[in-house]
Amino acid sequence: MRQKTAFITGVTGQDGAYLSEFLLQKGYRVFGTFRRTSTRNFERLEYLGVLNEIELIPLDLLDQSSLVFALRTTQPDEIYNLAAQSFVGASFEQPVATGEVTGLGTVRLLDAIVTCGLRPKFYQASSSELYGDTNGEVPQNEMTPFRPRSPYAVAKLYSHWVTLTYRDAYKLFACCGILFNHESPLRGIEFVTRKITDGVARIKHGLQDRIVLGNLEARRDWGYAKDYVEAMWLMLQREIPSDYVIATGRSYSVREFACMAFNIAGLPCGDHVVSEPQLFRPTEVDSLRGDPSRAVRDLDWKPERTPIQELVRLMLEADLRRVEDEIKLGRHDRKATAARILVPCRE
Repeated sequence: MRQKTAFITGVTGQDGAYLSEFLLQKGYRVFGTFRRTSTRNFERLEYLGVLNEIELIPLDLLDQSSLVFALRTTQPDEIYNLAAQSFVGASFEQPVATGEVTGLGTVRLLDAIVTCGLRPKFYQASSSELYGDTNGEVPQNEMTPFRPRSPYAVAKLYSHWVTLTYRDAYKLFACCGILFNHESPLRGIEFVTRKITDGVARIKHGLQDRIVLGNLEARRDWGYAKDYVEAMWLMLQREIPSDYVIATGRSYSVREFACMAFNIAGLPCGDHVVSEPQLFRPTEVDSLRGDPSRAVRDLDWKPERTPIQELVRLMLEADLRRVEDEIKLGRHDRKATAARILVPCRE
């Protein structure tokens, strides 16, 4: 049997790293693209032990010619478009850059596929942030109207619709995965879940005394990223392309997530969590909870394989180990931690 080839944009991110690991275990040849920066950013791939098993390609989603060259060189069977400016808060500070990468980057990639005359199966990473102001419609499914509430969500909506347009216009096998929040020990520290587990670990070790957060009552449907990348692959194994909500079907508030982490650490929650109004988004999304029933039926995908309490424990234990390593290495002072590696050390 011929070895399949996968092409992953944004391979250095949380999802890209877990997807690489998953596809390698399936016997794929994996090409992963990354954006050239002045600093090395392969910690997640190193953490999972896959850095030397994938073939890395420097790529800029703003440069059409580099996309065409990369696709013609690799001739992939499957393309997973995970690259994006993916932090909602930053999208308000950098709305144009977010639109260029998260939005227009997708159409450049799709157009490069058409230009090259390729027929790969294409996965587009859509987001639960598309739903935005849900107008009381809970849970959200594939038929729920989109009402985006941030530049990030608007850019993702463009990517979502342009993928469907190219699917119809050029008969591409293209799927959009509407993934609700998915976390892991590899989550960036700018995201609220990782900010919480990192903060709890630092409080546990006496390095800080509180965690400053925004809206504590915002509710999200949180799952485990390692479980969700399997759903991406399953979408591309079907005979007919379609779009799927990937979620657990349960939601919890930011406050509840924080209290779970403090309880696991054996610390009181209320004494250490502070809500600051300036950290609220300019337009808040109050409640997101997905209905994964279509994915369960069509893909035989299992939601909530990793319960949220187990997810919080995995993240907290990884951060506790990392902070312990920082202390041993003398890197736990305020200046050093500002630039610390965000991926926990592996035993």
